[in-house]
Amino acid sequence: MYRPVSMIDPSNWRLHGKRAAMVMFSFYPEDPRPRRAAEALVSKGMSVDLICLTLNDEDPKHVILNGIDVLRLPIRRLRGSMLAYGFQYCAFLVVSAAVLAARSLTRGYDLVYVHNMPDILVLSALIPKAFGAKVILDLHDPMPELMMTIFGLQPNARSVRFLQRLEKWSIALADSVVTVNLACAKLFTSRSCPAQKMSVVMNSPDEHIFGVQPPRVRAASPDPLLKPFVIMYHGSLVERNGLDLAVEALVRVRKSLPNAQLRIYGLRTPFLEKVMHSAKNKGLQEAVQYLGPKSLEQLVKAIEECDVGVVPNHRSRFAELNTPTRIFEFLASGRPVIAPRTRGICDYFNDDSLFFFELGNAEDLAKKIEYVFSHPSEVAEVVRRGQEVYLELNWGKERERLIALVADLLAKESPRSISQTSQAIR
Repeated sequence: MYRPVSMIDPSNWRLHGKRAAMVMFSFYPEDPRPRRAAEALVSKGMSVDLICLTLNDEDPKHVILNGIDVLRLPIRRLRGSMLAYGFQYCAFLVVSAAVLAARSLTRGYDLVYVHNMPDILVLSALIPKAFGAKVILDLHDPMPELMMTIFGLQPNARSVRFLQRLEKWSIALADSVVTVNLACAKLFTSRSCPAQKMSVVMNSPDEHIFGVQPPRVRAASPDPLLKPFVIMYHGSLVERNGLDLAVEALVRVRKSLPNAQLRIYGLRTPFLEKVMHSAKNKGLQEAVQYLGPKSLEQLVKAIEECDVGVVPNHRSRFAELNTPTRIFEFLASGRPVIAPRTRGICDYFNDDSLFFFELGNAEDLAKKIEYVFSHPSEVAEVVRRGQEVYLELNWGKERERLIALVADLLAKESPRSISQTSQAIR
């Protein structure tokens, strides 16, 4: 049983005037989960200082965005070996810890909200914690499973066991732990986190951006050449997310739907270049379109222009746990979406509310795309039921859950001392 979160009106807890710091080894405002969390705290009168990476050289290093004081450190995220990841994490940890330590002397933080990865970024909160701040660790991803997926590691590898130990230590340093879905919560409580310390706040899209639209399903045309049938992928362009599977599925789909297109949105990566080269070799240079990264607001328009969304993940330990936000974004916009049959998704959806394909199977993905084109009435009904699931998990409800969690935490008596925390992780 996970820690119950009070749903009492958080204004009763007098969050107005409280000070929070937020730390993330990612980009702001491009990363949606930290953005939603920061804006939720500001909406209740808290001041939020946010420390993040720099995405583009032209981005201002210090800026106020929607009431959040954003400091972008001069550190860039580069993908590579485990050593490369470790070096970047350590550099960001040292600098962010120094910034928080200096600011704690004048700003008197009540809360430090840390987003993983890495888990040990929670160490940046040590000095504010010593001065009385509460610490929330938001575990977006389980690092051991993600690193097993990226680097092909086995569960008994030393590096994996080391990451599991770091996870346990990091959780011990936090006063409260938040994660993204039931599958991850079960995993963390099985090995690292007391159940009463764990809360789930879903990765639901902001309904002020992704307003719920009625199902909009394209009618099957007797002449498939009249208008392109648009398949859409957006998100991280890395191998585990299966963009190459989407291209393989497109090859099969175009045998029956020669006007099918795949539109791709996301930051350019070396893996994308490989996929685009492969698409060209398959004669798909016109059918596979890379349209670059888009803001959340721009994605709404892109989704409106597609006929079906795909989440074409490869099979991996990480994919089994994940509940991609993209599913909710497509459903909110009234578009059908095809996703893999995994624990992280099946905890919330079934065959009546989502279109599933066999994880990692391009042929099965192609069959589901063809079904979506050929059965508009049935597809519209599945989208409608999927939207019912989404409405139970929308950000309005998850936002209040997060605010109540923060209010409950700040209403507690003074936090454990550093010496108590040290004893907890021995």
